[in-house]
Amino acid sequence: MAPGRGWAATRSEQAWGRAMSPIKIAILAMGGEGGGVLADWIVDMGEANGYVAQTTSVPGVAQRTGATIYYVELYPQAQADSDGGKPVLALMPLPGDVDVVLASELMEAGRAVQRGLVTNDRTTLVASTHRVYSIAEKSAMGDGRVDSAELLAHAERAAKRFIRFDMAQAAEASGSVISAVLFGALCGAGVLPFSRAQFEATIERGGVGVKPSLKAFGAAFARAQGEPEAQAAFQQAAIQQAAAPQPRHPAVRALVERTQREFSADAQPVLLEGVRRLIDYQDVDYAGLYLDRVASIAGLPTNDGGKLLRETARHLALWMSYEDTARVAQLKTRATRFERVRDEARVQQGQVLAINEYMHPRLQEICETLPGGIGRWLMESTLPRKLVERFTQKGRVIQTSSLRGYLMLRTVAWMKRWRRTTLRYADENRRIEEWLGQIAGIAARNPELAVEVAQCQGLVKGYSDTHERGLRNYDTVMAALQRAGAAIAPATLRELRDAALADEHGHKLRAALVQHALA
Repeated sequence: MAPGRGWAATRSEQAWGRAMSPIKIAILAMGGEGGGVLADWIVDMGEANGYVAQTTSVPGVAQRTGATIYYVELYPQAQADSDGGKPVLALMPLPGDVDVVLASELMEAGRAVQRGLVTNDRTTLVASTHRVYSIAEKSAMGDGRVDSAELLAHAERAAKRFIRFDMAQAAEASGSVISAVLFGALCGAGVLPFSRAQFEATIERGGVGVKPSLKAFGAAFARAQGEPEAQAAFQQAAIQQAAAPQPRHPAVRALVERTQREFSADAQPVLLEGVRRLIDYQDVDYAGLYLDRVASIAGLPTNDGGKLLRETARHLALWMSYEDTARVAQLKTRATRFERVRDEARVQQGQVLAINEYMHPRLQEICETLPGGIGRWLMESTLPRKLVERFTQKGRVIQTSSLRGYLMLRTVAWMKRWRRTTLRYADENRRIEEWLGQIAGIAARNPELAVEVAQCQGLVKGYSDTHERGLRNYDTVMAALQRAGAAIAPATLRELRDAALADEHGHKLRAALVQHALA
């Protein structure tokens, strides 16, 4: 038995030796998550403990359309000497021929399963359960998110053993990065012929962020081994993270207390997020208007377990925070956005980052941003209108990383002060009140249909052409609802809504209207 190693580790070594096959490990990680560091740790650990090691990587595409795949093979040096030559190690993983798969995010675990890298007769899958949404999910006209429960079930069926928990949360709690958590979970899985001390010595040899990395490693090791204390610690952290906020501002605290007092517990998370969003979007009074509107729905006599309340609250918060020019400028000039861009671009010390924004506001958007009287005057004028249209005929590139560009957009963001006096505010509030009126009118006789009406707000989103398209589809669906009246089935309205989200040109929506004789 090798010094410092347990019986299980020695047994694993014997198994690998008898098979005369390398240990094969695939790592799927996105940029900035330390996938390369994790691969280097495994290689260093192998080489320091009598193994020939090799790592390769296949870079993914930027903007979250694919992760980098790191591939590591380990072969016992003693076996290589006994064989009388050097082992030939593969450069990339093959379907059905991987012993361990490490995935930094749930979708990447799903991709590994889809590629055939995970098999139920051989592969141990270690994955984080948190999600970072892909470009396809974000760019979908509707809710394009993949069902996490379905991904988990698919991975569970595909793997011989599946170790998973929220590793992003574990990394944040430890002040480290997800690679250290994955390394700890790999050690806790007990599938490699190395002891915990050898894993930890590898981190110490790296010499960078050793203390937080070891903390993250230890927590993940305990979680992977299913220690009750670790399970309790993770559950407590999740409870603290989900706990209701305790704001200091008296007016904000009053809104939180009102939410907790007047609404059911299952609706409170959505409502509190809506309050937070609308305070950020406008002010405390605007968030109070949101709660007033939701209260009118909460008082409706429905027996749907609160589904109508939750769906209306969610969609109302989205609609009330519609994206006008002031909101877009506000989001583009936030400190957190600059930090995120710097992190994504991996800006190094001494490098200068330039952020260019392509802006092309139309006359209508400009008029909608101005106070109502001025906006109407400009929209109905002749010479001033032509001058503005000429000035905005072509898009402009504004460098928000420069003082001039930043101040330009901050000035536009400051215009939210008079948002309640604008043409856009009047139009949006009229539509919101009509929508709420339809929900209330329908809920008394058909609560299920009322839920579908609430979800139709999802058609209205974005700004500029995207908003105009969505609003046109929304008006078309609502007009069909008016024509059909109480005779329309909830499934039919859902089908119309899905058709509106299926293509941006409206072809499928028109076909669905014809199919149901609602055109």
